[in-house]
Amino acid sequence: MIEHSAEQVQTVMPAYEIEIGTEPLDQPARNSVGGWPFLDDDQPWPECFCGERLALYFQLDIPADVEPFGGDHLLVFHCRAHNEASDPPELTEGRLVPQYWNAPQPTCPRPFWRILLQRHATRPVDAEPSVCALPLTLRPFTDTPDDRGHGALTSKVGGAPFWCQEPEHYQCACGADLVYLCQIREDTEFAVHPGQPEQPHSFPGAYVLFLGNEVYVLACPDHCDPAAVWPVNQN
Repeated sequence: MIEHSAEQVQTVMPAYEIEIGTEPLDQPARNSVGGWPFLDDDQPWPECFCGERLALYFQLDIPADVEPFGGDHLLVFHCRAHNEASDPPELTEGRLVPQYWNAPQPTCPRPFWRILLQRHATRPVDAEPSVCALPLTLRPFTDTPDDRGHGALTSKVGGAPFWCQEPEHYQCACGADLVYLCQIREDTEFAVHPGQPEQPHSFPGAYVLFLGNEVYVLACPDHCDPAAVWPVNQN
């Protein structure tokens, strides 16, 4: 793990709370749970190592003032059949290994998720078949850290993370320090259409991310690869 300087730790991005609506979507929306993923032209729909197409849990446009990711399009995919916590990959001379987004996990030959930061995602593709398509809204709010440096305990983009355990910081294989981008609350449920397979260790009629752990998305500020993103799990 790589510790940031005090200045980096105390810098707080503008914050946007993530709110999920209840009225189903009937057409593509760039901010959505499920729905129609907006992918770069050369980006295929990600697949799990098991061969199953990953489910789109949510996607959103990063607001312009959330630097260095303003204007990027974030997409979070996860396998329906494999539901585990993410474990940090090995480090090489203090850095994450090359293509750490494809590195083996303790119980899996490759990750069972894909998180993408797309920069030219202008066209939606086919609709996600499992997760119910719902609107997602980003509501700006003031995220003032407490005396421990913790921001609000909510699902949000930007702001200051509320670490359930000790803060985790990593260095990308390209040499840049990964930067905190967003936080997803533990046990966040993503409703699925009736008749879909149940996800192991989840809830009836819904899927979860990484066993329902608190998820902190860290990404490469240099955009060395659309998949240069690491999901930290804590509880």
